[in-house]
Amino acid sequence: MYPSVLQEPLSRQFGYLLLLGLAIACVSWTITHEEIFRESREYCKAKSQNCKPLYQRKFFYLFTCEYCFSHYVTALFLLLTQFQLLYQGWRGFLISGFALVWIANAYMSAFNRLRLEIKAEKLSTAEQANSAAENKLPR
Repeated sequence: MYPSVLQEPLSRQFGYLLLLGLAIACVSWTITHEEIFRESREYCKAKSQNCKPLYQRKFFYLFTCEYCFSHYVTALFLLLTQFQLLYQGWRGFLISGFALVWIANAYMSAFNRLRLEIKAEKLSTAEQANSAAENKLPR
């Protein structure tokens, strides 16, 4: 028994993959890194370090790690959109799940690298401004 192939063009499936991956990356990054969720993230971080049972520590850790959390966001998006990749049925969901997690994490890695470069550039600019100001001071 061979799995039935989706009739949708591969280019359209790939486009959906990229768009859904971007949405998953945005949700995962926002919840695990941005200021708006800082209090709940700090609560989860404290719980992940201080809870006695292992399952509680692991449960709360999921909300502090963008990679881990992206799996759950992907599962939610797959449930909502019913997106399948290449094949119909459970094979399509399985392939799309792994592909979406990979794409979302590639987006998050690129965004993190961009943020680090921007911070480094700001720091370099501030250091140059400070050294220029120090050179202008009379001695």
